[in-house]
Amino acid sequence: MKEVKIKCPAKINLTLEVINRREDGFHNIRSIMQTIDLYDTLDISVSKNSSGGIILSGNSDEIPYNEKNLVYKAADLFYKETGINNIKTKIYIDKRIPVAAGLAGGSTDAAGTIFGLNEIFERPLSAEKLHEICAGLGSDLNVCLEGGCLLATSRGENIAKLKTAFYPVTVIKPKNLGISAKEAYTKYSLKEKKQHLNFTEKVLELLHRGEDFSKYLYNDLEYAIFDDYIELQQIKKDFPESVMSGSGSAYFVLKDYVKLPDNPNYQVITGLHFTDNGVILVN
Repeated sequence: MKEVKIKCPAKINLTLEVINRREDGFHNIRSIMQTIDLYDTLDISVSKNSSGGIILSGNSDEIPYNEKNLVYKAADLFYKETGINNIKTKIYIDKRIPVAAGLAGGSTDAAGTIFGLNEIFERPLSAEKLHEICAGLGSDLNVCLEGGCLLATSRGENIAKLKTAFYPVTVIKPKNLGISAKEAYTKYSLKEKKQHLNFTEKVLELLHRGEDFSKYLYNDLEYAIFDDYIELQQIKKDFPESVMSGSGSAYFVLKDYVKLPDNPNYQVITGLHFTDNGVILVN
């Protein structure tokens, strides 16, 4: 039996601007994404078995442990791409990243699965092939595989590495509220007035100069759904500088709080920072 442990980072969107709707139903975006040191951990083990099989388990009751999980789909696709068969695969997901929060928890675990299996089998797939597989599975996998500060375009799978600035991060997630990407993008499409602030370009310029960009944090999807959820409005009241990540429902602030507002309706994760790594091998 062979086994590895993989750490899979969350990401936040420093900017997220929706360009247009594509013919395939997705949206073209322009987004600056940043991985942070909030991790899920995968314990992946493989052994020879004539019947094969992928068995998922974990510590969260909010995700499925079957073929609907993106981790399962990633493992299945890895074996199809490599032609490796007769392998029994067990993956334990230690879930620390909040679910349905816009932090790429599912995407990063899938990217970590592909990366981890490639390590176990002594890298049958090139780095370019890993990115190709990730692009086919979802929009944020490539960002989580690569890590750091990245400009993401198309539906999020085209990435370009940016100069990394290091900030502290606080994440705020409403309890019992998850928002799907489909809902957020649909509501954005229905907005008659689009913002078109071009804040991504402003942040790119400031990153290049090594200057503070925090006043240009922005998310079109927050604009799309904010009025529909009192939970998001409460976070904005308690954390005026906060911005939603991805399709939500988590918000983030680029500071570490000494004293936090006392509100039992959301989870606050402090002591986080930007990181320059994507999924990483622990052992």
